[in-house]
Amino acid sequence: MVGLASCLLACAGDCCLSPPTGPGGRERAFMTEGPCGSPSAHCAESVLGSAVLHTGPETHGCQCTLLLLLLLLQPPSSRVTFSGYLFLSLNKSRGLWSAVTETMWGLELLTLLLMILKDVSGQWTLWVPRDISAMANSCVVIPCTFMYPSGVRPYRGINGIWYFGQPYPQLFPPVVFKSSTDIVHESYKGRTKLLGDLHQRNCTLLISNIGIEHSGRYYFRADLGGANLYSYPDFSELKVLDQPDIDIPEEIVADQKLELTCYAPDNCPENSPEIEWLYTDYLPEPEYTTDSLEDSNTVVQSNRLAFIPRPMHNGQLLGCRVWYPNTTMVYERFITLDVNYGPRSVWVNVSAEVMEGSLVTLHCEVDSNPPARISMLFGEEELLWDTASNISLSLEDVRPDQEGVYTCLGDNGYGVMNMSMYLAVSYPPREPVVNDSLTVLEGTSVYLHCSTQGSPAPTLTWLKNGKLAGTITAEELSVLEILAITPRDDGLYRCLAENEHGRASSSLNITVEYAPVFLKETKCTVVREGVQCVCIAMGNPEPTIEFFLPDKNVTINDTDGRYNFFTHTGGHMSTGMIKLREKGERLGNGAVNVYCSISNVYGTESLHLELQQEKKYMMAVIVGTIGGVAVIAFIIAAVRYVGHNNKKENGNPGQDLVSKLENPALYYSAVKKDKQNLRKKVGEEGDFQSVGSLADLEREELNYAALEFLGGRSREGGATGRGDGRSDYSEIKAK
Repeated sequence: MVGLASCLLACAGDCCLSPPTGPGGRERAFMTEGPCGSPSAHCAESVLGSAVLHTGPETHGCQCTLLLLLLLLQPPSSRVTFSGYLFLSLNKSRGLWSAVTETMWGLELLTLLLMILKDVSGQWTLWVPRDISAMANSCVVIPCTFMYPSGVRPYRGINGIWYFGQPYPQLFPPVVFKSSTDIVHESYKGRTKLLGDLHQRNCTLLISNIGIEHSGRYYFRADLGGANLYSYPDFSELKVLDQPDIDIPEEIVADQKLELTCYAPDNCPENSPEIEWLYTDYLPEPEYTTDSLEDSNTVVQSNRLAFIPRPMHNGQLLGCRVWYPNTTMVYERFITLDVNYGPRSVWVNVSAEVMEGSLVTLHCEVDSNPPARISMLFGEEELLWDTASNISLSLEDVRPDQEGVYTCLGDNGYGVMNMSMYLAVSYPPREPVVNDSLTVLEGTSVYLHCSTQGSPAPTLTWLKNGKLAGTITAEELSVLEILAITPRDDGLYRCLAENEHGRASSSLNITVEYAPVFLKETKCTVVREGVQCVCIAMGNPEPTIEFFLPDKNVTINDTDGRYNFFTHTGGHMSTGMIKLREKGERLGNGAVNVYCSISNVYGTESLHLELQQEKKYMMAVIVGTIGGVAVIAFIIAAVRYVGHNNKKENGNPGQDLVSKLENPALYYSAVKKDKQNLRKKVGEEGDFQSVGSLADLEREELNYAALEFLGGRSREGGATGRGDGRSDYSEIKAK
């Protein structure tokens, strides 16, 4: 309290303080500033609270500001924390006090502070570090300072007890240390020692050879004799470590500086730890920094590792080793780096060519951390997406319209990358699209278009009536030009599309319409009945034919049948024919005066028909007659020659006849179309049989027969009942 008072007076005077010493020889210093901001002294901190004194230069001088935070503790029955802030501002300008009233105000405030400090000094208070750590199998020192009310007088000295887990003895917590006796919990036997002097209000505790099981809260209880026993509710929580702590940032990003700090507690006065990093050989230019941090009278040693990670360091193992020199105590901890980086590579199928209707599977793989959102795009359309390291897109029964560029896009928030491939779909040519069938006028120019699709691109060929009609092109459109079309261009045109997978074609007809023309076969000729005139013409539409006899002023067409008018049309050809039976219809010089007229919608033509000369006709008749006579004479000579030879081969017919008459027989014969002769012998030994009825003979295919009686002779032993007992017979021969 005296120290705080001197601190306040110094601030009111020259803005400087002297460093007093607190209870137990332990102190907490807070800085002040001297005149015009120069550091000058330290003020001790009371265990009752924390005081911070600030000064700062202003325009007209320097200012001292005192911030006092008081923590008031009530008896164990009810603990109430009271904190207040009190600011004291004293201005000093050019070495003089600014005003007497201002000085009086400061003295009044000082008196108020002294009254507050006097009231606080009468409370039960304890100061221990809220958290403290130590390595397993080492030791730990828990700093401790306690206060009790000024009105309490220790009876037979001051004793202290340390409990584990609970502050109140009625809950039977394990006894860690007891100054009045050696009776402690089994797990703390020979491990604990009081380093502080209780009469100096120092309750600092040493625990040796600690284990993980000793982690927890430690409470102090003061025993001043008689009824003056008090369990402080404040505690120090001990954390026993079997491996060092490593401070790892929540996010590690590639190509950004990374700092990893390995901590080891240094709260054992017997030995101090050493720290080193393991597996850092592959790190790019690592930097190491060691430091010692003190907080609430606890000390922590640290070793900071700094480097710039790359994507390749993701998943790399790093280790921190802590050991105590001259001991066998070694502690290690290992971590795996989780380096976040944007996609650095995207893999997709290579561009491919597939057949229409096949199954295609497209794969996409993205190297990133964390896994990227992978999208499979067809043009601008998203077909599939997933947050993963890879995805696959299946196209069943692939179609030509699915040919194109497929893009794999990876995005994980740290970067974006994509890769594309081209899928080509092969298929045979589609049926070509051609003009509709055309009907055009002769002399018109015609352009025939043929277009199709296929992969690879098909060749297009124009054919006319099965023959090549144009050039072969390897494009999806072919145009066949027909300039000044003629009737010869009339016909069936076909466009043929071919590629390595198949062929297809489409056809159209071109009909050329033109004015009628005569053919050279148009003429008149002399026939047996008179004169025959024939008129033949070509045209489209098919022309109509009329004959005109100017001498008689007669027009002959299909309505006039006097001259055997005949007409026929077909295939753009018309044929007309008449017969003139009267010779008088011929001209005097042997010609005929006949005109033929042909016409259609595009024109009319007329031609005077010429007559073929009669001498030519007579010559043909004479030559034909002579030739026919010669042929007949040749046939007669040939027949006579064959008959003469047959007589020589048959010998004397008279002798032959005599021998036959000695055994006469009756035959009948039928000559059939198939030239097979059927003979039947009728009667034996003087018997005879009827040839058969006429009806039976009519059923035979008899062509002709000749009967010739060569002679008659009676036959002995004729049949009974005949008049003279004799019968004549003759031999029937077929010629």
